[in-house]
Amino acid sequence: MSTIVRVAARGEGVADDGRHVAFAAPGDVLTEMGAVIPGPNRQVPPCRHFPECGGCQLQHLDDASYAGFVADRIASALAAQGLAAPLRPVHLSPPRTRRRASLHHDRGRLGFSAEKSHAIVDMKECHVLHPRLFALVAPLRGLIARLGARQRVEVRLTLADQGPDVLLSGLAAEGLAAAEAITTFGERHGVARLSVDDGLGPETRWEPRPVTVTLGRAAVPLPPGAFLQATADGEAALVAAVREAVDGARTTADLFAGLGTFALALPGKVYAAEGARDAILSLKAAANAAQAPVFAEHRDLFRRPLTAAELDRFDAIALDPPRAGAREQATALAASRTGAIAYVSCNPSSFARDAKTLVEGGWRLDWVQPVGQFRWSTHVELAARFVR
Repeated sequence: MSTIVRVAARGEGVADDGRHVAFAAPGDVLTEMGAVIPGPNRQVPPCRHFPECGGCQLQHLDDASYAGFVADRIASALAAQGLAAPLRPVHLSPPRTRRRASLHHDRGRLGFSAEKSHAIVDMKECHVLHPRLFALVAPLRGLIARLGARQRVEVRLTLADQGPDVLLSGLAAEGLAAAEAITTFGERHGVARLSVDDGLGPETRWEPRPVTVTLGRAAVPLPPGAFLQATADGEAALVAAVREAVDGARTTADLFAGLGTFALALPGKVYAAEGARDAILSLKAAANAAQAPVFAEHRDLFRRPLTAAELDRFDAIALDPPRAGAREQATALAASRTGAIAYVSCNPSSFARDAKTLVEGGWRLDWVQPVGQFRWSTHVELAARFVR
């Protein structure tokens, strides 16, 4: 007999004798034959599609053990680099608050892909999607059928200020009948925008009012398929952590700024750098309309990171790079003399690698705020503060 002591990065339970068991929770007992005896940290998964659906891998964990998983992912990644830091209590976003998702449609089936498979789980319920997005799932099956899809279609849903934003990729939707079907769908279901991408880029087919998302103090034009934090709740937790990390700064550089999640929420003057042209144009427009003191620059920070001399012009730096992290920018940050660094990450491993670079350059990892906004998934986010 052995006991499950933790959950590994990919979601399997790890016993104190080293065995890995799928869908095991901390406190479960593992017999010599491999049978799992449920322990006190296991809950009944709320969704009928678990564990087939790949949208969630950890619905069998109660909140305490799921929060423990989130914290352990970060602590383990730091330990692998020889680092440690104070971890704050984990912030978990509530169920049914996801405001963006990528679903798939094929031959009448619409939903997330099955775990480790391209097969589609035909979604009949969902405990992570915001109700306004889930309400579109059944109607979208009918619309895609009417549009004559002959291959797999990617369905990207985002909840904007004006309502759901829908992007369908992988079909053409040509002709009068398709245009009428899209218009009828948009009117009937309160859709803010519906765009179609046949491989040449999104083309808006329905948008009665300009679509925006409110970030900080500004309504930002939302490009079709643009990146947003997964939940408004998780975004608020990350923004609060970044604001605390750069508290007192009169000038801040926001690197990998996207649409301005942090730039538009920070006090003082902000320089925002972003490599995606549509995102930086939206940020510029929003900052100008709100008369916010934000200077936005289109700059590829992987090819042209800010130098240490450029970084030293700011009282603090905030950065939120993609999953690959910010290896080149971290090297320059390590040599800089700015006052504080707020690092937001969606990948504990690349964060820990960059953190090691900063620590070796004389910085100290002051604290880490874990955030679990992809409820019941193995996806972990964090915000951290570095000081000298």
